[in-house]
Parts: sequence; structure tokens; C-alpha cells
Amino acid sequence: MFNRIAVLSIPVKDQQGAKSFYTEILGCKVIADRPFGSDGVTRWIQLQLPGVETALTLVTWFPQMQPGSLQGIVLATEDIAKAHTALKNRGLAISDIDHQPYGQEATFSDPDGNGWVLQQPCSML
Repeated sequence: MFNRIAVLSIPVKDQQGAKSFYTEILGCKVIADRPFGSDGVTRWIQLQLPGVETALTLVTWFPQMQPGSLQGIVLATEDIAKAHTALKNRGLAISDIDHQPYGQEATFSDPDGNGWVLQQPCSML
């Protein structure tokens, strides 16, 4: 019935500031950035993480989705040490790599407090 998650909405306060973080620090590519809605300020900003099929949208229009309310988004990697170093070199405040029974992980947040997990599952070790 379903074959993928096409878009994940990330609740943010400032779309332009969030766009800078996601493109400059996480390396997202901008898929779309155009006016959205009737206020003349809100934009449809859709991004693509490198190597990830699911697109991200930076949203401000869902009252029930407060900036920073999204937690536990897991990004899988085949080489956590390499990814961790690259992200730190781009200026990301990321935790140390933690070893868990299911693999290795490090956590970080975007400027709004949305929580991410960088994870290398055991199957990729």
C-alpha cells in the first residue's frame, strides 16, 4: 500500500535561518523555495539531504507543530566516525559518539531545537 515517506515537515520559527542551517551544515540541496500562502512572507522550502529519499519541508503554518517539537529523527550512516567529523568541521554542535546495543549514535539539534540522531546501526558496522 505504501512505499516511502515522501516529505517530512520540520517545524521552524525562521524559515530562512533554518534553510541556512540545513543547507550549510547538513548539506541539503534546495529542491524548491517559492511563496506559499497568502501572507506574502511564508515560503514553501523543500530540501533534500544527500543520499536520502525523503524530502524535508521547513514549515511555520501548523499551529500544533511548534518549532523544536520534532524529536528523534534518525539519519542512518555507514560510517558514523566520518560523518561525525564532517559535521563537526561544518560547525555543528553534536554529541560524542555513543555505543549502544543496536549500533553507534550521536545526537544534535537544529537551531529551533528539533532533535536528530546520527546512527550507524549494527548491520552497517
